[in-house]
Amino acid sequence: MYELVQVTEQTYYIQSPAKIGLVKLDSDNVCLIDSGNDKEAGRKVKKLLDANDWHLSAIYNTHSNADHIGGNKYLQSNTGCKIYAPDVECAFTRHTVLEPSFLYGGCPMKELRHKFLMAQESDAEYLTSEVLPEGWEMIDLPGHFFSMAGFRTNDDVVFLADCLSSRETLEKYRITFIYDVGAYLSTLETVKAMNARVFIPSHAEPTEDISGLAQYNIDTVNEVAGKIVEICRTPTNFERILQVLFTEYGLIMNFEQYVLAGSTVRSYLSWLKDNGRLSAYFEDNILLWSSEG
Repeated sequence: MYELVQVTEQTYYIQSPAKIGLVKLDSDNVCLIDSGNDKEAGRKVKKLLDANDWHLSAIYNTHSNADHIGGNKYLQSNTGCKIYAPDVECAFTRHTVLEPSFLYGGCPMKELRHKFLMAQESDAEYLTSEVLPEGWEMIDLPGHFFSMAGFRTNDDVVFLADCLSSRETLEKYRITFIYDVGAYLSTLETVKAMNARVFIPSHAEPTEDISGLAQYNIDTVNEVAGKIVEICRTPTNFERILQVLFTEYGLIMNFEQYVLAGSTVRSYLSWLKDNGRLSAYFEDNILLWSSEG
């Protein structure tokens, strides 16, 4: 773990739970795409930088989930690097309590205030095309989170952040975190048609052809949506829907899974309702979801 893998003459990635991109800007300076999940990740990245006599000039965060920004504070404190994050992700990066608060839908209990959901805060600035290295392209990848971005480097390597999951992850869990299901599917269709020298997803292996994995992610989303519609043939509430999904997919509930999968299932319900596949109504002061009629 945390091995430096060279992709092209100037582009690398660091093998970690969420892959970290590293791009040489010149003989002395490099930038990162994301920073890992915590202070220890930042420390290991700094060790790699020092071993190669590289100076870190900037971190470009794809989005604000804790496993992508967790090394920000340590690296910024020890190198003075700039940190950039897109749109609303910038606010979440500067004020990291927003992530567990958003996921829970209220003030998060202490069981949700840990490094996997709440990174250390860092001094991020807004990511715009003007602050990118010369020749880079920023790619909008909405759906997984609010304003996620990917990057195409000037040597045609595309970093895809969390816009898709590996087959292994999907086969094990089926339900992966999605904020906006409609936007997520649109992003996957866009990614499926892309060409690049190499694609580097954060949670899947690098590949020269991303289309098959993108389609598998699309198929999995549609499968989960279909299962929710089937569950709702008998009008039922959110807690029951979540329970049935966890039971049928063999998942184990805990506080973290409750907010991550729960938020995702609520996003599915919103999308299905907005597209006319579900209706919702209140009965005895309980919100029920139904696919009848």
